[in-house]
Amino acid sequence: MHHMTRLVLQATIVAGLMLAPIAASAEDAATKVVEAPAPVPATPPGAAAAGSAWNAEVAPAQTGEGITLDARQQDIVNKVSDYFKGLSTLQGRFVQTGSDNKRMRGKFYVQRPGRFRFDYARPSRQIVVSDGRYLAIQDLDLNNEDRVALDQTPFRLLLRSDVNLVRDARIMEVQESDDMIILGLEDKDPDSPGQIRLFLATKPDLELKEWVTRDAQGLKTRVQVSDLAKSVELDANLFKIKHIGNPGASP
Repeated sequence: MHHMTRLVLQATIVAGLMLAPIAASAEDAATKVVEAPAPVPATPPGAAAAGSAWNAEVAPAQTGEGITLDARQQDIVNKVSDYFKGLSTLQGRFVQTGSDNKRMRGKFYVQRPGRFRFDYARPSRQIVVSDGRYLAIQDLDLNNEDRVALDQTPFRLLLRSDVNLVRDARIMEVQESDDMIILGLEDKDPDSPGQIRLFLATKPDLELKEWVTRDAQGLKTRVQVSDLAKSVELDANLFKIKHIGNPGASP
């Protein structure tokens, strides 16, 4: 990732809005079915805090073959696959929380296959947009942009036209409670490193609530979503990457 843009993204998150406390997250609620995670290492002096949830430099997954699914776990994974496969469009609001508990919010839009957009609320002027081929992280204040192929990010698993997590993902965790599914996965493709931990409510219907990724330092970034609307008509221009400044990476 372009050095300047990465620093801008990290600095923006550190100086992000101190939002009012929000309701307990899906990850917090999930403690009734999973063990508490190991403490996240403190950020070394002088180092940047949490990275962006969209940082292409997601920490490589630990070596392993994942878990062997029993029949019930495979049913759960297939159910999650079907949920994403059934989404044509989706829009809503998000809150992004870094490991330093600084929060940023905004609106997001998804159009499968492969297209999405996250608009951060002011004072941030960041935009994250995918046109189906490339994912661009843009800072409009400094006219900086980073761009990577969507297939080089772990998000492609959930955005492809034929979502099949049993086929394409290495499943690291499957948990189910009365009202929640937790699924940890990584792409089997070595060119798409990184892990995602998904949290989906099961009542009244299956619905995505949040996901957690880790940056290159191993620090967690959480994205919680709400006010979801499915199968709405979205303007195709939302998913066009407009060139700004000097891109850090070009197609």
